[in-house]
Amino acid sequence: MAKFYFSPTKQKVALLLLTGLTLGLSHSPRKQWQLVRTLPRAWRDIDRKVLRRIIREFEHGRLIDFRLSNDGSAIITLTELGRKYALRYKIDELAIPTSALWDKKWRMVVFDIPERKKRGREALRNKLSELGFLQLQKSVWIFPYPCKDIIDFVVEVFELRQYVQYFEAIAQPSDAKLLLHFKLPALTRQR
Repeated sequence: MAKFYFSPTKQKVALLLLTGLTLGLSHSPRKQWQLVRTLPRAWRDIDRKVLRRIIREFEHGRLIDFRLSNDGSAIITLTELGRKYALRYKIDELAIPTSALWDKKWRMVVFDIPERKKRGREALRNKLSELGFLQLQKSVWIFPYPCKDIIDFVVEVFELRQYVQYFEAIAQPSDAKLLLHFKLPALTRQR
């Protein structure tokens, strides 16, 4: 299987196709507006130019199939290869890989999500907990292993990009409770 880089937007497109939300595209401006009005919100939120570029990349990589409908628009669906890639990013099955060697850095997710996005905030908290993060404060979560791509994807899926920050911090010997929680070796003080 060839290696493709899936940005958070590409991941979202692949997952939308995976969930059965077919995408119809047309070269006719009149037909484009008709299609855009009938698309679910998740499709409409993706910039048209970006979406077309992603579709071309997916077509070139043989991740999607095109079928022409009777009205001249193209119906786009995932190929088996595309399904394999999309499943890698299926949110319910996400997991952060750990390694035997820890790089002595903490990964922190910090957010300030308004009340009108309460459902997204709760979904994010639940997902961080499922992924193994430790809640330091209500909106501050920590994890010891690299996970930026996964966090970027989760934030995109829940449409919370502008409210969430990802940081990396160097671990300190005083982080004993965190080290114990994650079953990591104690740090020695540098002289």
